[in-house]
Amino acid sequence: MIDVEDLIALVRNYNPRCNADLIRKAYAYGMQMHDGQMRKSGEPYFTHPVAVAAILTEQQLDDATIITALLHDTIEDTKSTYSEVSRLFGEEVAELVDGVTKLTNLQLSSTESQQAENFRKLFMAMSKDLRVILVKLGDRLHNMRTIRSMKPEKQAQKARETMEIFAPLAGRMGMQWMREELEDLAFKVLNPEARNSIIRRFLTLQREAGDVVHKITADIRVELEKVQIDADVYGRAKKPYSIWRKMQEKDLAFSRLSDIYGFRVICGSVADCYRILGVIHQRWRAVPGRFKDYISQPKSNGYRSIHTTVSGRDGKRVEVQIRTREMHEVAEAGVAAHWSYREGVRAKNPFAVDPAKWIAGLTERLDQGDHDEFLENVKLEMYSDQVFCFTPKGDVIQLPRGATPLDYAYAIHTRIGNSCVSAKVDGIRVPLWTRLKNGQSVEIITAEGQRPQASWIDIVTTGRAKAAIRRSLREEDRGRFVRLGQELARSAFEHVGKKCSDKALRTAAKMLGVPDENELLAQLGSAEIAARKVVETLYPELALPGAEEVDAARPVAGLTADQSFRRAPCCQPLPGERIVGITYRGQGVVIHAIDCPALVEFEEQPNRWVDLHWHAGRHKAVNTVALELTISNDAGVLGRICTLIGEQKANISDLRFTERKPDFFRLIVDVDLRDVEHLHMVMTALEAETDVAQVSRHRDVTLKPQNKAPE
Repeated sequence: MIDVEDLIALVRNYNPRCNADLIRKAYAYGMQMHDGQMRKSGEPYFTHPVAVAAILTEQQLDDATIITALLHDTIEDTKSTYSEVSRLFGEEVAELVDGVTKLTNLQLSSTESQQAENFRKLFMAMSKDLRVILVKLGDRLHNMRTIRSMKPEKQAQKARETMEIFAPLAGRMGMQWMREELEDLAFKVLNPEARNSIIRRFLTLQREAGDVVHKITADIRVELEKVQIDADVYGRAKKPYSIWRKMQEKDLAFSRLSDIYGFRVICGSVADCYRILGVIHQRWRAVPGRFKDYISQPKSNGYRSIHTTVSGRDGKRVEVQIRTREMHEVAEAGVAAHWSYREGVRAKNPFAVDPAKWIAGLTERLDQGDHDEFLENVKLEMYSDQVFCFTPKGDVIQLPRGATPLDYAYAIHTRIGNSCVSAKVDGIRVPLWTRLKNGQSVEIITAEGQRPQASWIDIVTTGRAKAAIRRSLREEDRGRFVRLGQELARSAFEHVGKKCSDKALRTAAKMLGVPDENELLAQLGSAEIAARKVVETLYPELALPGAEEVDAARPVAGLTADQSFRRAPCCQPLPGERIVGITYRGQGVVIHAIDCPALVEFEEQPNRWVDLHWHAGRHKAVNTVALELTISNDAGVLGRICTLIGEQKANISDLRFTERKPDFFRLIVDVDLRDVEHLHMVMTALEAETDVAQVSRHRDVTLKPQNKAPE
């Protein structure tokens, strides 16, 4: 843990006039309040607030923000109170600590409707004082750096939330370094195989091509020295997640990616920026369409820089960013640059944006409409780059990259978008799917009686336009879909001898997570939900016509008449999952799930592989699967769990405890199931039980057949 004097030294590096006594007081108070509390890793809890404070010193933030970092969990997790923090450290710090506490309590990865409301609260907290979100981002960064001490399911939840919300928010605030680190840490949890694969390929590339970064950096320095321009040149390989995302977006293999290296040239003046651009373009060929001038057209978070991509040494594409030192400070700190200190005074950086204006710009086009629209707007706005287009009157309309004239129409007004029939760009009529570019003038042509088309969803890019189109289509088609859904439901229920009552539909809607029976009927009519699924949700024991029962003695296709088989104990494959057979001497064929880790050892023995698949139809509940549960140690809980499994028509064939604690039990339950859908039903029912903290499929790779030679 960083000592208080070391922390003060970090602050004094950029703010010699800091209030060291108040920082010491906050450090001592935080340590006292968190005394006895431990992190999941076994470290004292106070190591976390101190680490968050140290992260914020890297952004050269003011004393109030550093002290808030030290105290950010005191009101929530200790006996400390708002009034006590206010009395000891002032109203400003108390307000900031209270704001961080409220943000911590927001469940941003909850259901869609709750998530939308919580996003509103997030932006409200940010609008009061943006330093609240700076502390929260520092808090999330340290938690992600130490995430390995959490349970796997908690790691996955935090990583998804980081990837979807906090990383793009950091990027939208201009803190690109933090966005990249958050993305990479989340990527490490969510897809470690892909990340390791990219790192391995990078190492191979470096061995084959040598230190490309050093060579190109030296080339750029030589060219600048020729024209006597004083500038710093830095180069680096791009982060694994950035490369992986580009591979996914462009559907390219790693070997076909070109611009995996990035370079920055940092100079003294704007004039030098444009001179350097000329030098680079004279020395290397510019790649068409890959030039952006954010100096003449800055981003809303204050970011200024020139971006260009050139074909560098050996034909490799490299991206070069050119900016002044003041621009670089804003590029590193983003909106946080507003609070940065230098030599004890607030830094007067001319490119740092006013946080209040930035928040207003971010939220001005977020309507107070339905939840879907709000969420889609927020998420797309945070991820987006921008283009600027002009109305016929000369007003500027700001849109995300890739926007079309339809997005432009909806940005002006929903009514304009709904009635749009065509558009003119720079005076020339263009298709509605045309991608707009910076500086174009756009005119929208409307017609009375025009209505949004379903195909428009695929044309537009912005959340505002997508949500408005969906809402219009829903309103227009809802009545027709409800009537069609009623007929589909009635027919499906009659097939199994049941009555399609309002109560049955209400129950099915609740089980499927649909708001009410009318919405369920509308989704039935629009083919979003199948009538068969509604009936099977209510009556899982009933087979609908056409689902013949499969012979339990021969449930798989692909075996010869004399071949015996059994399910592999390591992966316990179920009907509905992709499978493969492996031949064993004296054991016939053992069926594995296609993703079973045990299959790796047979990669060099293709003669032992048998192509298998499950017979279509209704399988008997004879396939044993092990479930791992963590449940409350309380009277009657285990009995309720067993009853719940029985209600899903599943039989418990074995049960064993693996851990007994005063407040919880961990156990493995063997359940006999029909197929993968049956497994999903059982797990969903268990997850809904309040006394079940965790449920997962238990797979033991040590339980595998002996690897004998083939027959």
